[in-house]
This record gives sequence, C-alpha cells and structure tokens, in this order.
Amino acid sequence: MIDAIDLFCLNFFLLCGAAGVETEIRLSVMEGDSFTLRTGLTELQRDDEVEWRFGTSRISTITARSITNDDEMFKDRLQLEEQTGDITVTNVSHEHSGVYHLSSIVRNKKSNKQFTVTVFAHLPIPVIFSDASKCSSSPERSPRIFLCLVLNVSAVSLSWYKENSVLSSISVSNLSISLSLPLEVENQDKNTYSCVVNNPIRNQTTHLDISQHLRPCSDCSLCFDSTEAVVRLVITAVTGLAAMAAVHLLINDIRRAHRPAVKQ
Repeated sequence: MIDAIDLFCLNFFLLCGAAGVETEIRLSVMEGDSFTLRTGLTELQRDDEVEWRFGTSRISTITARSITNDDEMFKDRLQLEEQTGDITVTNVSHEHSGVYHLSSIVRNKKSNKQFTVTVFAHLPIPVIFSDASKCSSSPERSPRIFLCLVLNVSAVSLSWYKENSVLSSISVSNLSISLSLPLEVENQDKNTYSCVVNNPIRNQTTHLDISQHLRPCSDCSLCFDSTEAVVRLVITAVTGLAAMAAVHLLINDIRRAHRPAVKQ
C-alpha cells in the first residue's frame, strides 16, 4: 500500500515531469553579429508547439502547421527554423540584450528554457601617447611615461602587458566612460609592451615601440601633453557620433517617405 508520503512524492515528480524544470543558458555576442537559440528538438510533430518570449513580450509561436511573429523589435531580424523551432536573431544591437524564454509542448510534455543574452559594443583600438613633460634633450637618459587611452567603453578591462604578463589593469562595468592607464618605461628597456582592451568576447591590442619615442621631443609626433591628447580624442569621438546620428536621421526620413499613407 502506498502511504501518504509516497503519494506526495509521486505527485511531485509527476508534476515536475509535466511542467519541466527550467534550465538557463548564457550567451554573449557582439553588436552586428547574430545568435541562435535552440529548442533541442529534431522535428516538430503535428500537436507540438513552441513559444518564444523576450522578457514579457511574445516573439513567435511555432507549430508543425503555422508560424506567427508578434514583436516589431525583431522584424526583419528574426529567422525561424520550421522543423526544430530554433530562432536566429541577426544584426543584433544593445536592445537585444536580455532574457529569452522558451516554452514548448512536445508529445504532450511541457518544458521551459531560459536564455540570457548579453550584447557587447565593438571595441575601440587603444591609443598610446607619450608624456611630453618627460622629454629631454637626451631622452635616452630618462624614463618615459606612456598613456594608453580608450573612449566611450563599457564592460571592458584596459591593461598594460610586459611580454605576456599583466603589469596593471583597470575595469569598468556598464557605464560608458573613457579609460586611461599610465606606464613608466626606462628608455634602455628592450622588453615588449602592449596595451589591451578586452571584453568577454574579444580584445583590441596596440603594441608599444619604445624606439619610436627615443627622439627629441621636437621631432616626436606622438609627444604631446595629456590634456592635448584627451582633447584630440574627444573631438574625434564627437565628430564620429555626430556623423552616425546624421546617418540615422537620414535613414528614418527615407523610411517615412516610403511608408504608405494610412487611409482614413
């Protein structure tokens, strides 16, 4: 005879088997790339159903007989695999970061999956400047301070490397700011140095050639004070952002011009 405890355990496991235990998968992707979320199914049968949601918004519902798309944010970026129910999001941007939910009913069994997607911005190439205040008529006799700089970055680390070893590092989380990191090097130093900015997916590296900085300051194209370096980079960044904004406005104007008028 089955006692009360055994009956409770049996009902509990049957309930878990019917509802499915939710699993979580984490993905990282760069802006402009694509990612695929997989159901793990090989083929949808007649009564099977797959539903995808982004946050609380439904993206699509897929069955063996029909497919529906419901979210405008994924319009022209969503590719659906009819046989398996997999979805691929193309040309992703920061707004596609978040939690995706999969609910499926397969052979009358319900299961759930959760995908956490993080979209990272493209990394700038680090720029290295030398400190003009340390220049002298005999530069080979004095150490040189170098400044590595990156603008408008988030969720990255900026590091100085000596050969393959990290000398110093600084990190930023989700705030979009500029990072700089100094390095003091003796001019007689023959080691190889490099400045690296990286996120969990990629990195950008600029190598330091000390021999290029052994000339007198009047002849050194990279020798200028830190204030001037920052000003030059800020002007370049602002100009680039203004150009991107102008292109974005132009594209919106073209889309509005070709959008059919709404009939009253």
